[in-house]
Amino acid sequence: MSVDKDRLRRWLEELERIERPSASEGERRAAEWVVERFGELGAEARIEAETAHGTFWWPLGIGAVLGALGGIAALRGRRPLGGAIAAGGAAGMASDFPPGKRLLRRALPRRTTYNVVCELGPAEAERTLVLIAHHDAAHSGLVFHPALPRIADRLGLIERSDTSPPLMAPVLGGPVLAALGALTGRRPLAKLGVLLGLGSAAAMAEIGLRGVVPGANDNGTAVVALLALAERLLEEPPAELRVILLSVGSEESFSEGIKAFGERHFGELPRESTFFLCLETLGSPHLLVLRGEGFLKMREYPVRALALMDGLADELGIYLFPNLRLRNGTDALEPLAAGYETAALCSCTDLKQPANYHWWHDLAENVDFDTVAEAIRLSEAAIRRLDERWL
Repeated sequence: MSVDKDRLRRWLEELERIERPSASEGERRAAEWVVERFGELGAEARIEAETAHGTFWWPLGIGAVLGALGGIAALRGRRPLGGAIAAGGAAGMASDFPPGKRLLRRALPRRTTYNVVCELGPAEAERTLVLIAHHDAAHSGLVFHPALPRIADRLGLIERSDTSPPLMAPVLGGPVLAALGALTGRRPLAKLGVLLGLGSAAAMAEIGLRGVVPGANDNGTAVVALLALAERLLEEPPAELRVILLSVGSEESFSEGIKAFGERHFGELPRESTFFLCLETLGSPHLLVLRGEGFLKMREYPVRALALMDGLADELGIYLFPNLRLRNGTDALEPLAAGYETAALCSCTDLKQPANYHWWHDLAENVDFDTVAEAIRLSEAAIRRLDERWL
């Protein structure tokens, strides 16, 4: 198939001009924009409004502050109280990482997030493929500064590891160390917990105060890929496969949109006949299929799903950057944890990072549209193969 890269660029330039933080009026406008573009192609789409909190910095910041307060209480001789406070902060924070139950944010203000659902192919088909993108965009922050991967590369850290660094380890480590210090009476642990807690809280506050990036690569590239795939499926509809093109909101607030979709729809999507393919940050120089991901626990992707994507890439002559794992999470974590055959199609730079990640120059002018086109080709190949035969 040929891909109209100029049109992809035009779509992406329109989308990036919409300021669209998670669970916001801008996110709603972005969802409406996606529905309108589907409609222009001749595909009917709908918006499913769901409840979400819309940040990650508030629940993690609160957990970090609780850890610091617990450590301070322990240092002042109130060890049982300090241990309880810090342990509560750690437990609440741990539950907030996808695919957890996100207990801490339930006490925080709630807003509305907007998922876009476009269903193509025979409605009565026994097999279903769900392709996931997200149309919200991230807040920036100093922890995302593009100089940091370059510094890590000069230190030799990038070359030695195919797994991204555990950025959330010190955030969770603050309340954990404070709780351990309180329980054991070891003051150095409690002091370190206080320092990490206060530092993490400051980092979360800084992210919350920052503006929203244009989000062209992350994740406008996947949204425009869904539009291109919709056009191809309308031209040549699958015969035996229902395809759900899903653009979710609130991915940047710890995947609240896909979690809400799962709570609404997983019960009607049989695990033995449903495949999830997550499209995430497709505009870096090198296409890749993640081998595993997870904040607290590394979840490996299913062997059959990986074999499908790897085999199709080989047939198409598409190079996949090998063997990368992520110590954070994409929207694929929810169906992966729910037991579905799942794959995550992403991209990276030579430094094994998404290009322009959560930074101000995440613009269409900096997107590698050759990689986006390859992702569209590979995604369509997965659709056609699963239409012909299941895994």
